[in-house]
Amino acid sequence: MANPNAPTGKALSIESIRRILEKNADKVVIIDEAYVDFGARSSVELIKEFENILVIQTLSKSRALAGLRVGFALGSEQLIEGLDRVKNSINSYTLDRLALIGAKEAIKDHGYFCEIRDKIINTREWVSKELSSMGFKVIESKANFIFVSHPKINAKLLFEKYRENNILVRHFSSPRIDNYLRVSIGSDEEMDIFCRKTKEIIESLN
Repeated sequence: MANPNAPTGKALSIESIRRILEKNADKVVIIDEAYVDFGARSSVELIKEFENILVIQTLSKSRALAGLRVGFALGSEQLIEGLDRVKNSINSYTLDRLALIGAKEAIKDHGYFCEIRDKIINTREWVSKELSSMGFKVIESKANFIFVSHPKINAKLLFEKYRENNILVRHFSSPRIDNYLRVSIGSDEEMDIFCRKTKEIIESLN
């Protein structure tokens, strides 16, 4: 399961994950932490307590290495040995040299990582407040996106209006979330344009 969740951005507490692990002691529980760096608490600390947890992370999101497809898994010695056996039966060399060098350098530059992560979090928070002031329901997010709906305007209509203004957001047709939009957090300049255009769109539809 993803924690934080996609597409909502909501995050489970460590206590909630602990209860899931306790209730599923005979199963491997995989926690996908692709977005964890944007404000959620990692489940890595539970590895010492539970042998059935496998935490997976990627460098595609907070480290901005989507093109290199680098990730890693953390778990008990037994689980990691099992993953190694599966990997080696298919392809012992799953990462090329460029990906390894890129991953190493991205992890080494911790100062830059913290700066960019904090900037995304701060931008996410002020955009959330701006949208809330316009009447949107904004689900609290611990990811680099927000999940929003407007009680008076259909999400599909908003999606089309955004596209007319050269703004791309994600609309979902699945039941229960078909009136929500997922908005990725960009630069301050991009999000300022987004908020101004959103206000114009809402005013034009009221």
